[in-house]
Amino acid sequence: MKKLLALVLLLPAAAWAQSPFDGTWKVNLSSAQFSQKPDTFELKNGQYTCSTCIPEISVKADGTDQKVPGAKGYDTLAVKQVDDRSIQYTRKLNGKIVSESTDTVSADGKTLDIKFRDYPPQGEPVTGSATASRVGTAPAGAHAASGSWRTSKVESVSEHAMLVTFKVTQDGVSMSNRTGESYDAKFDGKDYPVKGDRAGGTVSLKRLGQNSIEETYKQDGKPVAVNELTVAGKILKIVSKDPRRGTTVSYTADKQ
Repeated sequence: MKKLLALVLLLPAAAWAQSPFDGTWKVNLSSAQFSQKPDTFELKNGQYTCSTCIPEISVKADGTDQKVPGAKGYDTLAVKQVDDRSIQYTRKLNGKIVSESTDTVSADGKTLDIKFRDYPPQGEPVTGSATASRVGTAPAGAHAASGSWRTSKVESVSEHAMLVTFKVTQDGVSMSNRTGESYDAKFDGKDYPVKGDRAGGTVSLKRLGQNSIEETYKQDGKPVAVNELTVAGKILKIVSKDPRRGTTVSYTADKQ
């Protein structure tokens, strides 16, 4: 009886020592499903506004660095009208560029092409492109790229930025990626720092089952993303909810 009891007590630890999460995973861009809620911004009369951004943005669009109170991961935004169809954005933190992007609207005004370059704390810059579809009509008298847009597809992202590595034990999770972010957190509901996160975020964990984990990312103690991660064979499914905006994005990653 004592031997049987000892074996039973060891089973949970043995199961989590060989967690199905362990290893490196690569995001499958073609699997992404985006929220139906659009992003809304406008460039008009030399002023750029974004009503769906967090925090909301209202800055001069003259190409100079403008303060964005309450922003996380950057503190200034420069908005420049490139031409009648394109707008350029430059975000900085403490005077250093952290991201650049350009929005270009199609000739018929129905599609927005987005190209971006991010400069993570570690590793090579991350480049990528995406497209969005117009929702409703374009605002009168504003730049052609203005309006409400729903992301429809992410065409490309630098390969190293799509890789994430997990190590799961009975007590918690170690996560790291190729852009310098990592955490070591336990399944105790407490907030743990996300190293390399410019926004100073934290993460707390909940174990939903042997094949399922919930991550809650926070900024200033408030949830900004709740991710449910579920492994099925060599596929990792991620459902990410933003409680601030009430949006959900889902995608999968493949075991490498």
